[in-house]
Amino acid sequence: MEIDIYADVVCPWCWIGRRRLEQALASYDGKVTVRHRPFQLDPSPVTSPRLTLDALAGKFGGPERAKQMAAQVTDVGASVGLELNYERAISANTFDAHRLIEWAEQRGRGAEMVEALHRAHFTDGVDIGSRAALAETAAGVGLDGDDARRFLDSNEGVAELNSELAAARELGVTSVPTFVLAGKYAVTGAQEPATLLAALAEVEQREAAD
Repeated sequence: MEIDIYADVVCPWCWIGRRRLEQALASYDGKVTVRHRPFQLDPSPVTSPRLTLDALAGKFGGPERAKQMAAQVTDVGASVGLELNYERAISANTFDAHRLIEWAEQRGRGAEMVEALHRAHFTDGVDIGSRAALAETAAGVGLDGDDARRFLDSNEGVAELNSELAAARELGVTSVPTFVLAGKYAVTGAQEPATLLAALAEVEQREAAD
């Protein structure tokens, strides 16, 4: 079964959702192919780095509300073994990060790159809007950092990514993570492993009946 995950690497629930999917698949007997599909929570440019907490404060009613939200999602992340350090996380436009994921996918390191970018953003406080930082992240998963930087400084992958982002909008994806199973059935949100397993079993039955 093919599972397309529409996600953004600055979305904490996307990281949590991926980890919960991994937990679900550990108990699933069927053959699965998981593919990352790009989505941008905020496509607007980030002109200068600033803390994600400050950005959240501007959107959700002030610093205290932002801290409460961050604490809640941090606790959920910790429950699945993820370390989220909102006091370090830096807001970033993720267009180049998504380009880099596809570049890494072509070299057999797509899943590792997604994980590394989540960790860089949420755990290590790396500005993943920086091409230099992205190239270092590529090197960290065993790819050539210089080649990654040359790619990012070119226009390669730009048109393809714009097409993918447009396809997500046309499909009706408005929030992430969104899991599309077998190209037909959508499950939204960072669902618990049991919920994902049940969805996989139901889709398997439907596909077998067709």
